[in-house]
Order: sequence, then structure tokens, then C-alpha cells
Amino acid sequence: MHSLTCDRNEFLGREGNIAEPAGLKRLGLSGRVEAGLDPCAAAQIHIDLAPGESTEVYFLLGQGADRNEALQLVGQYQEAARIEAAWNRVKGFWDRLLGTVKVETPEASMDLLLNRWLLHQALSCRIWARSALYQSGGAFGYRDQLQDVMALTHAAPEIVGEHILRAARHQFQVGDVLHWWHSPSGRGVRTRHSDDLLWLPFATAHYVAQTGDTSILTEKVPFRQGEALKPEEVERYGHYELTDESYDLYEHCCRALEKGSTAGPHGLPLMGGGDWNDGMNRVGIKGQGESVWLGWFLCATLRRFIRLCELMGDADRAARYGGMARDFTESLERYAWDGNWYLRAYFDDGSPLGSVQNLECQIASIAQSWAVLSGAADPERAATGMEWLWRHLVSQEDRLVLLFAPPFDKTERDPGYIRGYPPGIRENGGQYTHAALWAAWAFAKLGQGDRAEALFRLLNPIQHSATAEDVERYKAEPYVVAADVYSHPDHVGRGGWTWYTGSAGWMYRLGLEAILGLRRVGNVLRIDPCIPKGWAAYTIDYRHAETQYRIWVENPSGINRGVEEVTLDGERLQNSDIPLLADGNEHEVRVRMG
Repeated sequence: MHSLTCDRNEFLGREGNIAEPAGLKRLGLSGRVEAGLDPCAAAQIHIDLAPGESTEVYFLLGQGADRNEALQLVGQYQEAARIEAAWNRVKGFWDRLLGTVKVETPEASMDLLLNRWLLHQALSCRIWARSALYQSGGAFGYRDQLQDVMALTHAAPEIVGEHILRAARHQFQVGDVLHWWHSPSGRGVRTRHSDDLLWLPFATAHYVAQTGDTSILTEKVPFRQGEALKPEEVERYGHYELTDESYDLYEHCCRALEKGSTAGPHGLPLMGGGDWNDGMNRVGIKGQGESVWLGWFLCATLRRFIRLCELMGDADRAARYGGMARDFTESLERYAWDGNWYLRAYFDDGSPLGSVQNLECQIASIAQSWAVLSGAADPERAATGMEWLWRHLVSQEDRLVLLFAPPFDKTERDPGYIRGYPPGIRENGGQYTHAALWAAWAFAKLGQGDRAEALFRLLNPIQHSATAEDVERYKAEPYVVAADVYSHPDHVGRGGWTWYTGSAGWMYRLGLEAILGLRRVGNVLRIDPCIPKGWAAYTIDYRHAETQYRIWVENPSGINRGVEEVTLDGERLQNSDIPLLADGNEHEVRVRMG
């Protein structure tokens, strides 16, 4: 190596840029490696080549626990054969994991995302690195990674189980949790967020249903302990010790449900310091505001968790949770229906949010989509709410699915820091892709396959970058999902926060589970598609251990949903369940819709 620098300013130059860095215009770099620089890694090497000659140069990036270990690793990787072997191991790992499921549909841009890219984004950036250009904190978010890992139940169920238990270790004895924490110290922030804790039983129910692994419910995990927040405290950052005694995961989940099943003046769950939308942190900060979205999510969680109560032989809890879900549903139908759609929330003073009477945030996406996804809402009302969502929040012209509309700007009531964003930016009435994907899933659950797939295409970053004009408008990578896309008049269609977004995992699941209909239920696969009527067929290659399945889905009648017949290796299956075999052979599955 000729020279190096870790100073970005030196390499790019005072007025340089990545298209024309100053470091490429001269021979020699300063060798600066010190703290406090705007960091980069730039290495310059000198190679003399005779005519027709070639050479290979390897650039290695790694780390050690200390200087000695780092130098030891450098010494180990001085031979080309060893470097090649390491590189092949890495490629083999990714090929096996990302190749668990491969699809081929009539929509090529969907195939490009579902085959490798989305799962790679979710695992490498969200679950492992927990860092990217727009957020470099490295913390675990309690609700964040619990949602992300649910996308891995096919490819890496062991990662799902490990993280569920990790999350349980950051729950307090009374059931609330750390909103986020840093590893390995475990330091984090205790808050009044109302939904964080509920993602533990939600994700656990998903994991058990998909993998059939009930043993995780009896895994022993300690709680965190510490003084509860004082009445005047909104949050507290600190280090919280673990209890000496450990409790099974099932108990952790039950304590979360007990703590999270609150009720305000209308019988709806209290919003606290914010629900899924962190920016609405002042709607219910005084302890009286209620969240309609949280009501639907809590119903979904309670209903799914009842099955785990039954598996644990806990009939009393199963009955009680069923009754709680019914009570919440009754309150939601009585107090949350606004005539054409469901409200988003109630402020502390009892004023509605997400109502036709509001000048801002008249209709909110997640209250409509989760009315459907929970399976708890009145079917006719839920379908009506989604119809109004389509009319008010989906813009085909701008290729946006808005979180709510109109955005906050001059409202007298303070919903929280969300109002600090300009109208149409991020959570303040722009497209928040996470929620937009839930809307698409809700349309799929309603059987509206054309709309579900149309929204997948509309949200697909590849479609936002199809022409030079699109690229200039979008200004973000075409191969990863963006957390948000702006609707502000000066920046319509501009991609916001990319890479580090929970949208990647949800988009993967939307494509595979909701549209293509691939679900694992214990030791069987089920195919229940909801596709556009114009799709004649698609295929799924699925690997279970060393056994390979080639699944052909045919749609001869041009319908959105419905399965008439499933065959395995030419034999018709009586109940359409495809057994997951461990024989190491290849099997052909044919699914005929009808």
C-alpha cells in the first residue's frame, strides 16, 4: 500500500465531492488516523503492470476486540486462498439464507425485491447493524426489531426466537419495557409508550404459529427492575438491573398484556406517551387520551395469544383474554366510528382526532387498516373505512399512500412533536411506508387483490426510479425501501429515510404472505393467494432444510382469491395443507385457484 487517510475532508478536498475527489488527483495521502476527524477509509496503492498483465488486489475490512486481536486477524488473512475461502463462506451463508424462498410472478419488480433484497435489508441493516445514514445509534428498539424478525420465520427462525427472548430480558416486572436500549450495557429509556410492550406477545404468537415451536414459551428469562416513573416523569434513561429469578416467556407475555390492557373514558386503551406513531406523544400524555389504533392492535394481539393460553393449558386466561377483546371491540364500535371511517384517537380533553370534524388529520390510515387486520371490526364498517382510505389517502398521480390527511399545520391542540415536521414530511401527513404496507395488507385481507398488488407496485422503490425524471424526483436508492416519501408541495415524491426502516420486513411479508399467500403453519405450508385477476400463474421455490418444493399457482378463472385444489407430486391433498417433509428430495406442488 502506498498511503492512506481516515480524513474525509482530505480525500474529497475542501470543495470536492465523491464524483471528483481530490485524493485521486495526486500521489500520496497523509496517513492521518486519529479521533475527531470526519471519518472515512481511503487507501492508495501503486501497481506497475506490463502490457497484457493483470493482478488482483484484496481490500479487507474487519475489527478486533483490541489492537492485538486486530493485528492477529491481519496476519491470518495474508494469503489469497484464505481470503477466497472466507469470501466464499460469506457468499454461501447469504445464498442459503436469501435463497430459502424464490418467487417468479408476472411483475418483475416484485420478484427483484422479494428475491433477496428485502430480506437482506431487514437482516443486515435493521436487525444486525441497527444503523444507517439517517440513524447511526445502534440501539435495539423494543417494538422495532420484534416486528423486523417476524419476516425471518421461513429463512432463519432461530434468529426470531433468539430476539424474542432478548426482548423479554428488557421488560420490567410490572410488564412495561425499555423503549430502546444499547447492547451490551443494557442501558436504555423507560417511557410511557403504550404499544411497545404488546409487540412481545404479538411476535411470540406469530413465531409459535409459524414454526410450531412451543418450547420457547417455557424458556426462562429474568426481568429488569427499577423504580417506576414518577407522575411528573415522561421517561427516564438509565441502567436497570436484572432480577435474580427468571420467569418463562409465557409469563412475560401475559404481564405485557395485563399492563397494556388499559381503558380510558370511552373504554379504549390509553395512548400514554405515544402509540406506534411516536410523534403523537402529547395526545394522551395527561393520562386520559385514548388510541383507536391501539384498540384494534390490542384486539389482534389478545385474539392471537388465546391460542398460546390453550397450548399452555391456561383456560382461565384464555377465557379472560377473549372477554377483554370483546369488550374493546364493543367500545371501538360504539365510540370510534365516525360515520364513514374510524377515528384515530381521543385527546386528553375528550376531543376526537381523525374525525371529519377535524380540519387537520381528518382520516388516518392505520385506524382503518388495523380495523381489518385485527379481524375484530364490523366487516361492513371496516370495508367502508378502507374505501374512504383509498379515496383520501392514495394518490395514483403522485404515487403516494399517505399516513393521514390533511397534515398538521395550524391545529390548536398539540398532538406532539409530529407537528414539528413541515406538512407532508415524514409522519406529518407524508407517506410513512410502514403504515402504507398495512393498508395494502388490509386490502388483501378484504380479497381486493388488484388493489393490494397495485399498492405494492406503487410502494416499490424500483417503480419510483424507472426513468431519469423519476430518479431526479425520488432522490433515493431504487433497491431498498424508504421509510417515508414526501407529499410536501415542494418535494412531492422525494424519498426520505432509507435502509433503516421497519418497512423492509413488512414489505417482504406483504408480498409473500398477503399477496402470494405463502404461510407456514407448524409443519405444513398453506397457499392462500390474493392476487390481481389478470395474473394467470406464478411460482414459488421453497426450501425446508434440504427438501425443495416447486410450487405452481395457476389462476385459470381470473379471480382474486380462492383455492380449488392442491396436489403434491400428483396426489390431491384433502385439506390443502402441504406437509413439510425432511426427506431431502424435490417435490412438485400445484395449486389451482377457483
